[in-house]
Amino acid sequence: MAQATARHLLVDSEEKCKELKQQILDGKDFAEVAKANSSCPSSAQGGDLGSFGPGQMVPEFDKVVFSAPINEVQGPVKTQFGYHLLEVTSRTD
Repeated sequence: MAQATARHLLVDSEEKCKELKQQILDGKDFAEVAKANSSCPSSAQGGDLGSFGPGQMVPEFDKVVFSAPINEVQGPVKTQFGYHLLEVTSRTD
């Protein structure tokens, strides 16, 4: 079964999400941006979600995590929780 590890950050607006993505693309550390801005409890670990398989996250999240390039920031991804930036750190098929 496929497994992935990923990190993310969660904010309540698409604008804020885009602003944070630009900061990361401009060289800021993803983990530091997540710690400072994410409303998810995973922010304490720099947004690290650990390892998980398909179906363990909401569908919008799964779709990105199991198709996006590794180590490339994706988003904004809208879910029922808000707007996410995602970075897949590893994946096995």
